[in-house]
Amino acid sequence: MPGDNLFEYAVIRIVPRVEREEFINVGVILFCKKQGYLGFLYQVDENRLKALSAELDIDEIKEHLAAFEQIALGSAEGGPIGQLDTASRFRWLTATRSTVVQASKVHPGLCSGNLDERLKKLFEQLVM
Repeated sequence: MPGDNLFEYAVIRIVPRVEREEFINVGVILFCKKQGYLGFLYQVDENRLKALSAELDIDEIKEHLAAFEQIALGSAEGGPIGQLDTASRFRWLTATRSTVVQASKVHPGLCSGNLDERLKKLFEQLVM
């Protein structure tokens, strides 16, 4: 279909205690190779996180998410990973890891409209 953009996305989640496998969705990252697009939206709801884990360091979580954002943007503040091409940055951010900040499995989608709007819609559906 002309004009359609195949994209991939993952949900970014906070997993306070990896061994318990409980998490809260805090963000969405969306990648479209055809458009060279990589977008990331997140929001930290401190009350929800504290309800799941009272000992969680919220400032540290915010720092990790800000680093994810800088890498997604491809900024110099994203360090060496932030200087990689768009696809490599997306793959690095969505790689399986056993840390407090994790990504879901990557899911595909098709969008004929604005990718920023699609990212916002996914964020509203999956995080808010």
